[in-house]
Amino acid sequence: MLTSIYLLLLFCFAPAVGFWLFSAFYQILISPLRHVPGPTLARFTDLYFDHPEAAQVIYAVGKADKFAKSSFYRAFAVPDAHARPSVFAVEDIKEHAQLRRLYQSTYAMSALVSYEDFVNECADLFDQRLREMAVVAGSADPAPPADMGHWFQCYAFDVIAMITYSERLGFLDHGIDVANIMASLEGFLGYASHVGIYSWLHPFLFAVRNWFAGKSGSGLEYVINFTQKCMKLRQEKPKGIDNENENTSRMDFLTKFTARHEQDPVTYNTWYVLSGCGSNMTAGSDTTAISLSATLRFLMDHPETTRKLQQEVEEHQSRVADPKNFSFKETQDMPYLQAVIKEALRLNPAVGMPLERVVPDGGATIAGQFFPGGTTVGINSWVEHVNPSVFGPDPTVFRPERWFENDKQKLDMMNRHWIPFGMGARTCIGRHISTLEMAKLIPRLVRDFDFQYPVEIKNEATTKTYWFVKPHGFKVRIHIR
Repeated sequence: MLTSIYLLLLFCFAPAVGFWLFSAFYQILISPLRHVPGPTLARFTDLYFDHPEAAQVIYAVGKADKFAKSSFYRAFAVPDAHARPSVFAVEDIKEHAQLRRLYQSTYAMSALVSYEDFVNECADLFDQRLREMAVVAGSADPAPPADMGHWFQCYAFDVIAMITYSERLGFLDHGIDVANIMASLEGFLGYASHVGIYSWLHPFLFAVRNWFAGKSGSGLEYVINFTQKCMKLRQEKPKGIDNENENTSRMDFLTKFTARHEQDPVTYNTWYVLSGCGSNMTAGSDTTAISLSATLRFLMDHPETTRKLQQEVEEHQSRVADPKNFSFKETQDMPYLQAVIKEALRLNPAVGMPLERVVPDGGATIAGQFFPGGTTVGINSWVEHVNPSVFGPDPTVFRPERWFENDKQKLDMMNRHWIPFGMGARTCIGRHISTLEMAKLIPRLVRDFDFQYPVEIKNEATTKTYWFVKPHGFKVRIHIR
């Protein structure tokens, strides 16, 4: 009996062991990449670069149209040959350019003014929640610490829902994971970031995963149903739209998408509307929440930086039109605020995995090394952002003042290698929305509140990297200033 089991195990594992041995032999003795310098064990992986010249070749505008996304991104889409592509996951370069062009104007910097009222409404509610959780002055009982990672995601989710539908999902209202959306999204990212490495398994594992999750138990299913409900209501009670002023008055994404669908239902079909709104909800919260958490953590760790930022905010307070909310335009006139945000995103970019691309046919020379066509290459922004040849001798130090560098050539180089939202033709389409949410909220936080680590749990914060580097257990005590 035991002999039969051993034979069965040998039958199952022998092909895998044989394949591994062949791969090792190929990588060491035959592979055209065997001469690329680096750690020996790196030969058995895809290639990732820490070289100041690499990013400009792989991602830069004018060249990014040659390096397509790798098969890793297939795990972020439905594995159906007839399924419509998404802006994020589509690999074909021309198809991506055509798809992105349909959405580009609604995410442009010029469109931000039409979303500011939505952000203000959520910022006001977020402020209210912080005051409810704050330590009561003179009280002997300290308030329980607040999980800021969770609350920042509540804020980001409700902002993107307001911007998309003119309706909150209720995260800030109730302080809970509505319909298990956060957990479902984190589970999906955990799946995609692992299965993407072996993307050929995606069609099989996707079906298995969905079977175990169950249709009714998926928060992502809730988002899709919510989007379809909003679309139906909008069709029943359409909002008037002035196309000439769509970027200057309060107007959500659904209104803009629906208007385009009605004007040109062939180009802007129903899928265009559903995909645009759904993508906002599934991709539009994590980046902002992570970046806000990182910024607050760096400010708490560097009190002198916080004092400088508070001073700048106070100097601008007397000149703002709204005593509560700073307009996005007003925040652009706060150079230290911009430097703080930029430095936080440099040291804690939201994406923690390499942005994989495929070397085009004919090969390419990158950082002095030739790579044949079909090679998977990429750069991890966590590595790129601490390169001392770019960011100076203290690249791991949080120092916003580095962005006031007098040497224009040095500053230009740092800006070229600052890639928290990606680079080139595949830069994150929603980056301006995330910047809007951060720039408007952070001045309110440092103006109205002080944050302290609870002594008993200061070192309990951790992160999980499922594509995004998400904080867990970032708990603070809040004091009203």
